[in-house]
Amino acid sequence: MINDFKPTVSAVSSAVEKVDADALVLGVAKGPEGPILLPNPLADKAARGVADSLQALGASGAADQLLRLPGVDGFKSETLVLIGVGPLTGEPDGGVSLEALRRAAGAAVRQLSSADSVALALPAATVDQVTAVAEGAALGAYSFPHFKSSEEARSKTPVAHIAVLTELKDKHTKPALGRAAVVADAVRAVRDLVNTPPSHLYPESFAEIVKTQSKTTKLKVKVWDEKDLEKDGFGGLLGVGSGSSRKPRLVRVEYSPAKPIAHIALVGKGITFDSGGLSLKPANAMVTMKLDMAGAATAYAVVRAAAELNLPVKVTSWLCLAENMPSDTAQRPEDVITIYGGKTVEVLNTDAEGRLVMADGLVAASEEHPDAIIDIATLTGAQMIALGVRTVGVMGNDDLRDDLVEASQDAGESHWAMPIPEEARSGFDSEVADLTNTADRFGGMLNAAAFLREFVGDRADADPKALDADAKRIPWAHIDLAGPAFNEKAPYGYTPKGGTGVSVRTLLTYLEGVRRA
Repeated sequence: MINDFKPTVSAVSSAVEKVDADALVLGVAKGPEGPILLPNPLADKAARGVADSLQALGASGAADQLLRLPGVDGFKSETLVLIGVGPLTGEPDGGVSLEALRRAAGAAVRQLSSADSVALALPAATVDQVTAVAEGAALGAYSFPHFKSSEEARSKTPVAHIAVLTELKDKHTKPALGRAAVVADAVRAVRDLVNTPPSHLYPESFAEIVKTQSKTTKLKVKVWDEKDLEKDGFGGLLGVGSGSSRKPRLVRVEYSPAKPIAHIALVGKGITFDSGGLSLKPANAMVTMKLDMAGAATAYAVVRAAAELNLPVKVTSWLCLAENMPSDTAQRPEDVITIYGGKTVEVLNTDAEGRLVMADGLVAASEEHPDAIIDIATLTGAQMIALGVRTVGVMGNDDLRDDLVEASQDAGESHWAMPIPEEARSGFDSEVADLTNTADRFGGMLNAAAFLREFVGDRADADPKALDADAKRIPWAHIDLAGPAFNEKAPYGYTPKGGTGVSVRTLLTYLEGVRRA
């Protein structure tokens, strides 16, 4: 179920006393000797009565700390709000990073959900700062009330009107606000899909959502149903989906500008619910398994946003959709399945299913010989053991992997480069098929990447006689966001509880930086 709510975010260049908002937000940072009120020239008058009283008011500057104060005389805003930005870092133009501003704006808007309008007087002296504040605020304005029984609860929306106070002129802020709106909308779309219960989101309904939403866009959509998948030999999707009455789908979504400078393929894991199949998960491990389609949701949201931003890059997204359930028709441990393209896999654990549907998608994407392939998946519990629940693992070709990590830093997300050890592939050796679907549990995230790499095809210009398999292969990277895709704990910054939409900003930043192939 996709949320139609979109906050309006505008830039306001008038003094704060003229701004009519339910809440006026000022930023407080942790300085070396105590809290410091962050500058915004348009809010100087409001700041005068607060700056010398921060400690007395209980403001520490700690990230996410929010204090509400009675409205200041002479101002239209009903409430004055102090939001913690975190420690000063020595950054130019205000001493705080763009991500700190993004998180502070999001934290303020998220915690002011009862307000209809909010004015943000955070540092906004540069276009980058305006973008960060606008983006964070739009990300913070999120809720998912669709399955509440109360009409009042379902109709309640987050902050609807957000103003960013800046002295910059419209010609500078308009493009920044436009991009921020598209990016935030893409993140919210992923959150909505991830948060939708598996009773309502399953392979067919997911495919229908994509088809319906794409009718009035620049996107082209092709859907393979179970008959098409069988005809074309997509054994990974068919095997994983064989235990469910709700049959698998493969969805290809294409955005192609008139003269693309490059072609990037995205392959997304879309397990709409993962019970583990016959290798059944423990009951408590199933509770969050509606999240297992976050990779496909991300791939879809990114190609849609690329089209809205008119990027000069062709993007094709392959959404590999299946529901992994146990039944008398489910695939069994020791079954052998044939992946699209002909490679065979001995299934030793039906709960290692994501790599099987991704294998189909990687082969299909490779057939079009894109300039690079990036797959996105909530693939392994080992990702959380290695990197925790806020840092995404990135593996693959060194150059592409490092470009994605750099893009994540620019976007304000936490992605970390990880290796694929030389010995990882040997763990998948099978005596009866080309590969097994499981290997040593130690280094499980890295091993899973080695499995996926086996299904990435060769470059169109590759020398068939070349001995170096990596040099022949299409540049490829694997993003494992198993933990960061879903926040099980309390909300923080612009991140709500539930689906997070992580990696959308990183991938869009990467696509914006792609050069001619």
